[in-house]
Amino acid sequence: MKVFITRKLPDVAEQLLVKHGIVVDVYEKDRPIPRRELLRRSKDADGIVSLLTEKVDKQFIDNLKHCKVIANYAVGYDNIDVDYAKSKGIFVTNTPDILTDSTADLTVALILACARHIVRSDEFVRKGKYVGWKPKLFLGTELKDKVVGIIGAGRIGTEVAKRLKAFGTKIIYFNNSQNNKIEKYVSAERVTLNKLLKKSDIISVHLPLSSLTYHILNKNNLKFLKQNVILVNTSRGEVIEEDTLVKMLKQRKIFVAGFDVYENEPKINKELFALDNVVLLPHIGSATFEARFRMAELAAKNVIAVLSGKKPITPIY
Repeated sequence: MKVFITRKLPDVAEQLLVKHGIVVDVYEKDRPIPRRELLRRSKDADGIVSLLTEKVDKQFIDNLKHCKVIANYAVGYDNIDVDYAKSKGIFVTNTPDILTDSTADLTVALILACARHIVRSDEFVRKGKYVGWKPKLFLGTELKDKVVGIIGAGRIGTEVAKRLKAFGTKIIYFNNSQNNKIEKYVSAERVTLNKLLKKSDIISVHLPLSSLTYHILNKNNLKFLKQNVILVNTSRGEVIEEDTLVKMLKQRKIFVAGFDVYENEPKINKELFALDNVVLLPHIGSATFEARFRMAELAAKNVIAVLSGKKPITPIY
């Protein structure tokens, strides 16, 4: 059996696979693998461990000779044509739950960085501009008594709500279906998207990318945002019409925005670099030692299960 891993991961993935007698081929460079090399090296693999940077489309799947499982090193799987893989008898798996706490923690950190100008203040001190305490230096906003709107109340959205509730906030949420957990844990109220945009002082986006969520936040509804709102997105960049949001930030129509993801990632709208009312992160929602280790471990275990004739641990379908 042979498994191809499309990027160097924590060693546990390769170690587990080798322990089970599987030959492992790893693309060692810490960057997305070139398409031609991806197709060549994955062609004869019995299993693939893929990243979000790899487009697992019909061409990729048709190129596989005898692959049985594609294990995505992520919770999201919008990079994979799941239906086509299923039609070819290939299992597709992801790494749910593992990223929940790390991404929820990062989301709260991003909100606080936005609310209290943490990044700008750090830069201010490093450049030697700090000469003493001033009454109006980098005035931010408190979280207590603010209305927090959670867009997408799944695992991560619910955990973010639980953390923010501790700051004394009121939680409202928009979700396709009712979430009894978020309502139970933080007394959250389910509202329409437009109502959430109008009422929230802080908005945190936690949506998977699909045809239904693409640009769900756009010029038609972003106009409802309060001028003092904090908007952060740690899900998928494409759920927000980024050009519209950038225009609003330039015009100071909202207080500040925090980005961990971008619409054309890894390319970033250069206009964002000139703005002081944004916090920009390099897609590090799951970037903890604990989460990345467990993601690699679960991806490997999914591959091992399928290649051993068992059902995968976390199948997408």
